[in-house]
Amino acid sequence: MRKFDTQVQELKYKVLKAVARESFNGTLLQNITDIPKKIVPRGEATFRCCVYKERAIISERIKMAMGGDHTNPNVIEVIPIACDECPQGGYEVTDACRGCIAHHCQENCKRGAITFDQNKKARIDKTKCVECGLCAKVCPYSAIHNFKRPCQSACKVNAIGMDESKAAKIDNDKCISCGACVNTCPFGSITQKSFILNTIDLLKQRQKNPELKVYAVVAPAIASQFTWATLGQVVTGMKQLGFYNVVEAALGADMVALTEAQELLEKGLITSSCCPAFVEYIHKSYPELVHFISHNNSPMVEVAKYIKSKEPDAKIVFIGPCTAKKMEFQKESTGGAVDCVMTFEELQALFGAKEIDLQQLEETPLDNASEYGRIFARSGGLVEAVRESIIEQGEDPDQFKPVIGNGITECKAALLRLSKNLLNGNFIEGMACEGGCINGAGCLTHNLKSKMQVDKFGKETSMKTIIDAVNSANITPNS
Repeated sequence: MRKFDTQVQELKYKVLKAVARESFNGTLLQNITDIPKKIVPRGEATFRCCVYKERAIISERIKMAMGGDHTNPNVIEVIPIACDECPQGGYEVTDACRGCIAHHCQENCKRGAITFDQNKKARIDKTKCVECGLCAKVCPYSAIHNFKRPCQSACKVNAIGMDESKAAKIDNDKCISCGACVNTCPFGSITQKSFILNTIDLLKQRQKNPELKVYAVVAPAIASQFTWATLGQVVTGMKQLGFYNVVEAALGADMVALTEAQELLEKGLITSSCCPAFVEYIHKSYPELVHFISHNNSPMVEVAKYIKSKEPDAKIVFIGPCTAKKMEFQKESTGGAVDCVMTFEELQALFGAKEIDLQQLEETPLDNASEYGRIFARSGGLVEAVRESIIEQGEDPDQFKPVIGNGITECKAALLRLSKNLLNGNFIEGMACEGGCINGAGCLTHNLKSKMQVDKFGKETSMKTIIDAVNSANITPNS
């Protein structure tokens, strides 16, 4: 069964696996220069013009696997040498131009950027064009097209531009670290920093000191990943990696659902705080609305704090689909609750480095959360959980008037209405990724069945209510 959506993911996996393997063996620094040669043998360049460029790009990927540019606070970075195949982009006149005599495009261009050649075809002067798009709107043949780079099209906060060499450039003042550009770049030239070495270091510490408890907190979106094995086998695999126990982040979601419902009823109007990219978007684009953000922790932080309240010396590694979580866990506001964040892609690389065949493993049960905590993984799940929480706490659910922001475009529309006092509701569920966490940039696969798989995972729990899950909270290893 295919384990990745694209060859870009497979290439990143090879690099992460190689780095992880050498790190587990304690030979990373000695053998780091050999990794590109092993991944790209002499004379076997597959994706680039020559073996030397391909190896050079692999070397840059190794740097990202080792934490990237430490002077850059963003976890999303561009590998400039890998970004060289996209056209400059912008508005271009296509062959559909008929050279008509109406010249609507020229008449509507306020910058005088449109002229006509000897064949009477329109041409755009890039030095004058400001990409307002008026020419494209008025062309009767739809002959003018905006050729955006995939990363620019994917970025809904307009954080992607170009540097002097025409490589992609990220504006950190706008970027919310959602990873949409990472998912979209066909060359993998935009990628995320990895904290895989930090996780390996924790696991090696535990190997030396078994008293150290390193917990893996897994996001509920895991139910739609590792489709070639069962979830129980994945849990067993994580324990074979050296984790003391595996706990559902969905337990934290149950905790958040209860307190967020209470906060909503007290304040009358709030926005959700679960998606760090959505929260960052509010801070950067709608700072006047920051006071509406729920004061609750995200499920990741909530369950991590719960674990450390029981085991103060424990170490917590969150594993999920989200690149923005790599920014969130480093914030002072989390109080150091989470020690490291990895994606599902990086977890798979750890399995590969340790040569763990999930399909050959016995199953270990995972049963910490309610159905409602688990469906936080997809759009609309948080709304269902908060409504259920209101009901379980004996309050009138008719007080709850949610607005779902499925993806940043919908989030922007909801926040704009809120800023103008036109919001027809009292709770905004905001998720930066369309579809929810099941489509996060750190997923192994993005398939049409993800929502169905998460909903099925929710129904498999033994916890019948949110209150049951919170009252039965248990972080000790399953026998």
